[in-house]
Amino acid sequence: MGTREPSGGLRLQKFLAGAGIASRREAERLILAGRVEVNGQPVDRLGTRIDPERDSVRLDGRRIRGAEQHVYYLLHKPRGYITSASDPEGRPTVVQLLRGVRERVFPVGRLDWGSEGLLILTNDGDLAQRLTHPRNHVPKTYRIKVRGIVPAEVLQEVRRGIILDGRRTLPAEVRRISSQQNSWLEVVLHEGRKNQLRRIFERLGHPVQKLRRIAIGPIRDRLLAPGRFRALTADEIRRLREAR
Repeated sequence: MGTREPSGGLRLQKFLAGAGIASRREAERLILAGRVEVNGQPVDRLGTRIDPERDSVRLDGRRIRGAEQHVYYLLHKPRGYITSASDPEGRPTVVQLLRGVRERVFPVGRLDWGSEGLLILTNDGDLAQRLTHPRNHVPKTYRIKVRGIVPAEVLQEVRRGIILDGRRTLPAEVRRISSQQNSWLEVVLHEGRKNQLRRIFERLGHPVQKLRRIAIGPIRDRLLAPGRFRALTADEIRRLREAR
C-alpha cells in the first residue's frame, strides 16, 4: 500500500470497530479480504495505522466516518432471521427488527437461522470483542430440545468436551430439565464455535430440534418476546464489561 501510516495513529481495525462497522475481529477479516481502502489505496494487511482526522477510509467504496455514540440493544431473535446486518441473498436480518434505531449497529456473536433467543446489537466494537474473544470465556446459556432420551454418559461427554474440527471443546455445564420421548436440557457454553451445540449433539446421536439462548453472561430477560428489543441499562452494560 502506498499511503502514509502514522506511527502514532489509530489501528485501522480499531477505527472500523469504533465506527460501528463490526467487532475488531470481523474488521480484521474485512481488511484481509481487501474490502477496505485508505486514501484510495486498498489495504489487505493488518497493522495499518491511520489518522482519523486526515485519512479517508472506505469500506466497499462507502466512506466511513469516525466513532458514533455507543448504543446497546438486547433483542429476542426469532427463528427465520439471519444474524447479520445485511444478507446478499435478501433473507431477513436481525437488524431489520430494530425499527426506529438510527445508529448503525451489528450483532455480537451469532444465532443460526433456526435458533432463537437473546442477542446483543451495538456499535461498540470493544465490548463486542470482549464478549466474543475466546480468552474471556463469557458464558452463554441455552435451553435446547434434543431427540430421544439422553443418557447420563452422553451428558458427561458434553461436560468433558468432545473433539470438533480437530480440537476439544471447552468443558460445558449441562443439566436435564425434562425427558419424555425427547429431552429438554440447559447448557452453558464458554466458547462460541459455529453451530457448536447442534454439532455436538448431532455427533452424540441426539440432534437438536429446538434451541433458544436465554442468557449472555449475566444478562437475562424472560419477558422479552420474540422479535422485540430494548436498550440495555447502564448497569447491564457495566456487568457485561466485567463478565468472565
